[in-house]
Amino acid sequence: VQLQASGGGSVQPGGSLRLSCAASGRDRGTNAMGWYRQVPGKERELVALVSNSGNTKYSDSVKDRFTISRDNGKGTVNQAYLQMSGLKPEDTAVYLCSKGRWLDQYWPIYWGQGTLVTVSS
Repeated sequence: VQLQASGGGSVQPGGSLRLSCAASGRDRGTNAMGWYRQVPGKERELVALVSNSGNTKYSDSVKDRFTISRDNGKGTVNQAYLQMSGLKPEDTAVYLCSKGRWLDQYWPIYWGQGTLVTVSS
């Protein structure tokens, strides 16, 4: 399985960006896609999840500002989007998409490369 993330860039505080992640190839046992973010020296943070059935979940740090969505296809989610609004400098990070298994918690199985988001005036 290959995951291709895109859409990162630089934006001023209060601005918006939309990240995309496209999955290809046959996978096993996945039922969700998730976005993480990584800041040097800090633990990787899971920010948003979307399941095959369209259920979503957000971290408290991005709730009400970020929206995750999936492709319009039925069944296994293979395209996920992260609409980020009201961006803050603390949202600056490398954002990574993943594909994995979401039961009571999310277990990433496949990873894409990161895309850098910089929020600065």
